Amino acid sequence: MKTAHDLVSAAKNQITEVAVAEAQDACDQADIVIDVREPAEYAAGHIAGAISIPRGVLEFKVNDLPANKGADTNLLVYCKTSGRAALAAQSLEALGYKQVVSIAGGFEAWVEAGKPTVRPHEGVDFG
Repeated sequence: MKTAHDLVSAAKNQITEVAVAEAQDACDQADIVIDVREPAEYAAGHIAGAISIPRGVLEFKVNDLPANKGADTNLLVYCKTSGRAALAAQSLEALGYKQVVSIAGGFEAWVEAGKPTVRPHEGVDFG
């Protein structure tokens, strides 16, 4: 039997992760930034411009996004610590997307690096 950790480790060996120091540039270059955490996590704070699509419905929703340009869409995904995002990136690649990256360390690493976050109805928070 495999564990969820085993699946994440295997996914991380197959996907592209970007270090948090380079994550802002990756976000700026992405056609779509996807937060694959649960809605309550997204509502508590997220990266500006990120779209909330929970990991459990990603494969069903990604093709319907207005900014989706097909296989060449530049996608950036993140979650809390990068496990769900690694699995999401792997799934997106299995769907045929060629430009998928995940933020190493996820949203926690983003916040720890002092990068800006957005909370609904509060604007931008730099702390």
